[in-house]
Amino acid sequence: MQFENQKQINMVKAKVISIVSLILVLGLAAWFYFSFYFVHKEGAEYGNLTYCDYKGIVFKTYEGRIITSGIKSVGEGQVQSNELLFSVEDPVLGDSLMNHLTGKNVRLHYKVYFHPLIWRGESRYVVDKIVAVDK
Repeated sequence: MQFENQKQINMVKAKVISIVSLILVLGLAAWFYFSFYFVHKEGAEYGNLTYCDYKGIVFKTYEGRIITSGIKSVGEGQVQSNELLFSVEDPVLGDSLMNHLTGKNVRLHYKVYFHPLIWRGESRYVVDKIVAVDK
C-alpha cells in the first residue's frame, strides 16, 4: 500500500513539475517576443539625412541619423537639434540611403521595438521604407 501511495505522489510531482516548466517556457517565449519582435510604435520622420553607415564586426547593419526641425534642451543652458538615430534591416534600402540620399531631406517610415537585436541594428528605431524625398 505504501508503494502505491509513493507512486501516486511521484506522478503528481511529475505533473506539477511539467505544468510549472511549461508555464515558465511559455512566459519566457512571450517575454522574448514582446521584448524583441513586438512593434509598439510606428511613425514617419522628416528631416535631413546626415549619415547612413554600414558597420559591424559579426553582424553588419546600416545605422543612420536624421536631424529634424526644432531644438531640445539637453541640460541647463544647453540646446541640441532633434535627431533620430535609426537602423535599417533591408540591405537594398540601407544601400540606397547610404549612397544616394545622404545630405537630402527625406521622410522615412520606421517601427519601434522595445529592445534592439544585434542582427537588426543598434537602435530600437528600424526604418522600413522611404516615404518621400525632397529634390
